[in-house]
Amino acid sequence: MMKFPTEYGVGVVKGSQEMARRANLSVYRDREVRQVYMVTVQQEDREPEEQAEVPKDFELDPREGPEDREDEPTQEVALDPEDPGRTVKVGASLSVHVKTALIALLRNYKDVFAWSHEDMLGVDPKVISHHLSTDPEFRPVVQKRRLFNPERSVAIKKEVEKLLSAGSIREVKYPEWVANVVLVKKKNKQWRMCVDFTDLNKACPKDSFPLPRIDQLVDATAGHELLSFMDAYSGYNQIRMNKADEEKTSFTTDQGLYCYKVMPFGLKNAGATYQRLVNRIKTRGGFEGNLRRPKKVSDEAQPKQVCVRSTFGKVSRFSGAPEGNRSKS
Repeated sequence: MMKFPTEYGVGVVKGSQEMARRANLSVYRDREVRQVYMVTVQQEDREPEEQAEVPKDFELDPREGPEDREDEPTQEVALDPEDPGRTVKVGASLSVHVKTALIALLRNYKDVFAWSHEDMLGVDPKVISHHLSTDPEFRPVVQKRRLFNPERSVAIKKEVEKLLSAGSIREVKYPEWVANVVLVKKKNKQWRMCVDFTDLNKACPKDSFPLPRIDQLVDATAGHELLSFMDAYSGYNQIRMNKADEEKTSFTTDQGLYCYKVMPFGLKNAGATYQRLVNRIKTRGGFEGNLRRPKKVSDEAQPKQVCVRSTFGKVSRFSGAPEGNRSKS
């Protein structure tokens, strides 16, 4: 089957084995049988050209480096002496002077980090909130409820209870838009609950806010001695939904109907909204400036995803995130 664009939509061409056989027979019917002769040409033996010796550690593509390459080792540092469980990771090969100053800086801004959903204050709606510009020509869709086996039903119940306790969702009655939940198996064998916003996304126009390019982010790290990775703790869930659009995110479970009070994953323009927030938070004040800025908008960082290194490993060189911060030592 082949598809191609036309002025009236998408054209489709489908093949037929029966018609192909008929065409093949019609071509070779009533023709003389021809003999086929195989001709083999023997090439002259030539002396191999001299090639330059390739170093053993030569890499044609640095992304396909040796398997035994390891990133710089890190060590965990407790930010709060009264609570040893609140830690961040710091490169073990940093100089004593840099490491001491860095640890003191992180401890000074320990209130920026969140270790649980209860620690998240969220972003002030005056700073940013997510709006759903649904097309009024689209009729609301109530998806047919899906059934799950007992294992998945238990996972959904636990996730709903966690979201309710964190204040991320609320019960809703008579919603016009209702979606089903979808469970995805994570690498740690745990279940991740998502919501199927396919119908809702069709009714929303695309937000063309520019997202950063990974190659430009990587090039921007050139000349910097330190690289820090900071991942916001449930970053999407720190952005509030517009009050009038909350019920459009409704989903159904065995426990009832719920809608999101915060911006969930799966919405069409969630990435653009989050990038707007990141652009407002990021500053030119270096690493300390990027720690000071979240205090003003209450955007907590995730301690498990904060790491400062002095060398660049395989992942560090070729992977980046829009919320990553870079600083000079």
